[in-house]
Amino acid sequence: MERPTRQRETDQQEREQESEDTGQQTCPECESESITSDGGGELVCEDCGLVIEDENIDRGPEWRAFNHSERQSKSRVGAPTTQTMHDKGLTTQIDWKDKDAYGRSLSSEKRSQMHRLRKWQERIRTKDAGERNLQFALSEIDRMASALGVPRSVREVASVIYRRALNEDLIRGRSIEGVATACLYAACRQEGIPRSLEEVSDVSRVEQKEIGRTYRYVAQELELKMEPVDPKQYVPRFASELELSEEVQSKANEIIDTTAEQGLLSGKSPTGYAAAAIYAASLLCNEKKTQREVADVAQVTEVTIRNRYQEQIEAMGIH
Repeated sequence: MERPTRQRETDQQEREQESEDTGQQTCPECESESITSDGGGELVCEDCGLVIEDENIDRGPEWRAFNHSERQSKSRVGAPTTQTMHDKGLTTQIDWKDKDAYGRSLSSEKRSQMHRLRKWQERIRTKDAGERNLQFALSEIDRMASALGVPRSVREVASVIYRRALNEDLIRGRSIEGVATACLYAACRQEGIPRSLEEVSDVSRVEQKEIGRTYRYVAQELELKMEPVDPKQYVPRFASELELSEEVQSKANEIIDTTAEQGLLSGKSPTGYAAAAIYAASLLCNEKKTQREVADVAQVTEVTIRNRYQEQIEAMGIH
């Protein structure tokens, strides 16, 4: 029995040495590389359940909470820093409840003092014109992002782009709303969130022409790498609003891929191209939608859909 035991120990040492060389930890029992942390300071193999290490450092809190109110009461830190606030969230908050740490009401003298402190806190949060500019612009970005329904990451990216534009003095001679809207549109492009210029201008207080002009200027000055918008990004949202099936979406993507390979997409609006592909796919899948219905969802004209539709069906060889 001694020889097999020695052989197993040798094999295990060889596996450990191999994992150290490659930087990937493997399970000594089943040789799996699916090693995860269970959040309690242990490393566990997902395949066989072996606890590989039970003295791993747990960097989480020492307390447990089972709902939001418990988590709020036990937490000893504030909200994380964010680019969407002009002071990045590193500010002082004076509570409006006028109560001390024990929950007792303050005296009238202390209440008036707290009132003055709150007032001065609001005044000194923005120390100069640059911070006031940033405060207004970031609030506009947050308002428009909420109206567009884009995720938090897009707001963060838009805020970073606006901060860069402000540092490069690109705001001079342009409206704050125009630059803020252009930065939000650029963030949507960078994060792969399909929002057309028409949709962004609908929630903005600036005309579409000015947004496009400012966007091109900011993208050029900040050297933002923008790839062309893929029309397939619009297909799921348009098809969902038109209540079309997965079959139509798949057919529309196929039409876009086939026709784009033939060079038809060059110089065309991605929203109009996607709308025409959805219209053609709805006809082919017997889920007919009128050109007016598709045009209203995609915010393009019926003429655009007709022109793109004719080009696509000719390229597909459909009569």
